[in-house]
Amino acid sequence: MKKIFLTILFVCCLFLGFTPPTEAGIISQQQEIEMGRETAMQLEAQYGVVQDEELQARVNRIGQKLVSVCGRQDIEYSFKVLNCNEVNALACPGGFIYVFKGLTDYMPTDAELAGVLGHEIGHVVEKHTVHQIEKQMLTTLVLLAVTRGEALGLVQMAQQALFAGYSRTDERGADKEGFYNTVKAGYNPYSMIITLNKLDDLAAQQGNPGYGLFSSHPEPEERVKRVMKLIDKLDVHPDVVIEDDDHASVCEGDWRFNISRSIGSNKAKYRAYLLAGSLWTVRQRGTVNPDYFVVYDNGSYAHIYYDDIQLLTVYNQEAGAFGSAGSYAAACTDLLRQWAAVANANDAAAKAKKKK
Repeated sequence: MKKIFLTILFVCCLFLGFTPPTEAGIISQQQEIEMGRETAMQLEAQYGVVQDEELQARVNRIGQKLVSVCGRQDIEYSFKVLNCNEVNALACPGGFIYVFKGLTDYMPTDAELAGVLGHEIGHVVEKHTVHQIEKQMLTTLVLLAVTRGEALGLVQMAQQALFAGYSRTDERGADKEGFYNTVKAGYNPYSMIITLNKLDDLAAQQGNPGYGLFSSHPEPEERVKRVMKLIDKLDVHPDVVIEDDDHASVCEGDWRFNISRSIGSNKAKYRAYLLAGSLWTVRQRGTVNPDYFVVYDNGSYAHIYYDDIQLLTVYNQEAGAFGSAGSYAAACTDLLRQWAAVANANDAAAKAKKKK
C-alpha cells in the first residue's frame, strides 16, 4: 500500500512540475541490495574474479578498514578484484565494490587503493546510483517496477546508471566522503590527490572513456584543487616541494629528502606525496621512534616502512653510487631517522606553545 501511495505521489509531483525529494524513497534498502547483488553477479560473470587470494584479501582489508569509519553502516560491504586490465573501479548499489586488476597494477600501494576505495564507498554512502535510478524511473515513468516483479528492470537501470557516470555534485560528494574516510582510517591524506592525478595522466594518454573513475564531472584539475583545500585544513607536515614531474622534495625545517626520479607511472611528485603523507600519518601516532624504520629488500627494489606504514619504494635504477636498491634504502632510512628527531622536536615545541 505504501509503495502504491509513493508511486501516485511521484506521478502527481511530475505532472505538477516539480521533482520530489529522493528521501521519499522509491527504492527500499532491500531492493538496493538485491539489484546491487544482481549487478555484481553479472560483473563477475562477465570479467571473472582474479584468482589471487593475497590480493583479494588485501583489497578487502583496505576496504573494510575504510568502511569502519564511513558514514553508512546499515549494509554489508564487499570488495573484490575483477580480472580485467582496465584501470577502473565500480561501486554497485548495496555496497558491492569492485576494482579492476589493471588498477591494482597501476596504483600498487595501499595508500592509492585507499584513495580509490574511499571514493567508491562515498558513492554508496550517499546512494548516488540509487538516486540516479530513482530520477530515471521518474523521468521515464517506469514506476510499475516498484510495485511488482521489478528485479530485472531495476538491474538494467542499475547497470545503465553505473556506466553513465556521475554528476558533478555526486563526484564532489564522493571525493569529500572518500577523503575523510581515508584520513580517519589512518591512510595517507594525499591518497586521493595521487589517484586523481594518475587517472588524469592515463586519460591524457588513452582518451577519457567517460565513465567510472574517469568521469569528467568535474574536471580532474578542479577535483584536485578541492581535495587540496581539504588537506590544507589538516596542516600536513612535512611539506612537499615540487620542481617538476621528475623532481620533488619532502621538507621540514632544514631537513630535506630529495626524490629526483620517476619510476613508471609513479612520477617523482607522486612519490613525494606518498612519503610526506605517510610521515604525517606516522606522527599522528605520537612520538616517532627512529628504531621503527625498517627496510625490506626485494633485490631490484626495496620497501621502506615505519612499523606497518609503507613510506617509500626505491629501485636499483635510482641507487647510483649506492649500487643497489637495498643499500640506497638503508641510506634513506638513516635520513628518515634524522627527520624523526626534527619532527619530535617540532611537535614538542608546538605542544608547549599551546599550553602557554
